[in-house]
Amino acid sequence: MQATITTPGPFVKRADAVSLWLFIAAGAAIAVWVAWSAVARIIDVLPNHDVAVLAVFAGTPAEAPIGPDGAPVAVALEEAWLTVPELPIAALWAIVIQQVLLVATVVTVVTALIWLSRNLARGVAFSRTNTALVATAGIVGLLGYVAVPFFGNMAANGGFAAISDRTFDNVIMSVDPFTLVLAAFVVAMMSTVFSIGERLQRDTEGLV
Repeated sequence: MQATITTPGPFVKRADAVSLWLFIAAGAAIAVWVAWSAVARIIDVLPNHDVAVLAVFAGTPAEAPIGPDGAPVAVALEEAWLTVPELPIAALWAIVIQQVLLVATVVTVVTALIWLSRNLARGVAFSRTNTALVATAGIVGLLGYVAVPFFGNMAANGGFAAISDRTFDNVIMSVDPFTLVLAAFVVAMMSTVFSIGERLQRDTEGLV
């Protein structure tokens, strides 16, 4: 008697496939928008004249006109945009590097997720390629999460130095360590899940 092996059909329903392709389109749009915004930001700061820099404060006392008839009220300043007449060269290049890293991070992550979504839409769930895509998106995303604000802080500190003639010390790292650890845990878990799924599928196929 000759055994007949039936190949299973795709596990993705039509509605799920449509959702995945919409996700792909949204990811591509996000990557294009981030790239365009980064280029615009670089063009805006390169003349090095009245440069706007996002600065993070540690509850610095300030006054805001939010009282009756616009009366000043004491507030704790956490974040503000500084307009710096001229940034130090190091701070200026920090902004350029920040934007380049932002684009590289977003494009890499979006490309990996688009590729992954395309594979899933075609019925390929667990494979070495998908495992590598998940790991790549996660690791690059984590590195970008740290590196992008790091260079932003460098630019902000240069802005503080230029405005205060180096008399105001406000060196702050704006990365939330709890969020970073949580994101790293999620990335590790997803990579492990895809790796285990890949191994189980390979072992199952070996039994057929």
